[in-house]
Amino acid sequence: MDTTGKNAPLIEQRADPFVYKHTDGYYYFTGSVPTYDRIELRKAKTIEGLKNAETYDVWFKHESGPMSRHIWAPEIHYLDGKWYVYFAASQEEDIWALRPYVLECSGQDPLKDEWIELGMMQAADGDEKSFIDFSLDGTVFENNGKRYFCWAEKTGGQFAASNLYLAEMESPIKLKTVQFMLTTPDYDWERIDFWVNEGPAVIKNKGKIYITFSASATGACYCMGLMEANEDADLLDRDSWKKSRYPVLETDYEKKIYGPGHNCFTVAEDDVTPLCIYHARDYENAIGDPSVVPASDTRPLEEIVKDPLYDPNRHARVMKVTFDADGRPVFRF
Repeated sequence: MDTTGKNAPLIEQRADPFVYKHTDGYYYFTGSVPTYDRIELRKAKTIEGLKNAETYDVWFKHESGPMSRHIWAPEIHYLDGKWYVYFAASQEEDIWALRPYVLECSGQDPLKDEWIELGMMQAADGDEKSFIDFSLDGTVFENNGKRYFCWAEKTGGQFAASNLYLAEMESPIKLKTVQFMLTTPDYDWERIDFWVNEGPAVIKNKGKIYITFSASATGACYCMGLMEANEDADLLDRDSWKKSRYPVLETDYEKKIYGPGHNCFTVAEDDVTPLCIYHARDYENAIGDPSVVPASDTRPLEEIVKDPLYDPNRHARVMKVTFDADGRPVFRF
């Protein structure tokens, strides 16, 4: 799995990694490219094979209007016999007006068939709160015959607190229920520089469902927390969920892994061993790279180099997940 050394990156310069293992035996990979201007896919028969797999640019941002800036955190899912990509995007005219959008593949080959824009993710009828403000990091999962959408949203713009919300889905592009707030930044480790809960991912074990999430700003303070509930509980009920008091994964200065987070889960080639795919940097202080900044960003150079969003070196990494005596996932580099 890690043929180039302990804790070495799986794929360099791909933040917000997402891996989906399909019924055809292939792993499909996507993530945020450093220029934030496209959706890129690749596939391989093995996790390690994703490293050097051919990449396919399947969709590009618009020049203006919706979906013209900050193409972030794409995820690829196969639902009801079709391929979908969920991603966040803003617009050149308002670069922090992030919203969740959906693409549908016209055929069964997601790397080569055309992708069709389905527009913004739709809230449930009567829900006047979902996707009206800074919204991103949508993921899809199923539990007990129901499909759910989990995402991050800031009510009050870019600098407000980012909470995680959960709702049942009516279709791949529309919610069935109004939003339920799963978690808000409660603890000190969720409130460093920014108050953030984002990047949800789901793993199940021994009758429980776990949702990892990422917290704080995107530098070395970035870390992962954990929500848990019984699989048979009402997932849209506050009393069903328990939150970890401390991060379950954070910066390891000795191993030089900084700001681990925005993970997903898949399984190894044996279809049994759970894997966590996450991103992290190899150094502590992020440095913005002007070469990946859009031409429309006219900020002075000294501001750009201080912007961690334009440091391209958040690398996708992989670790095996183990479980403790109570069945809770354990994350170790």
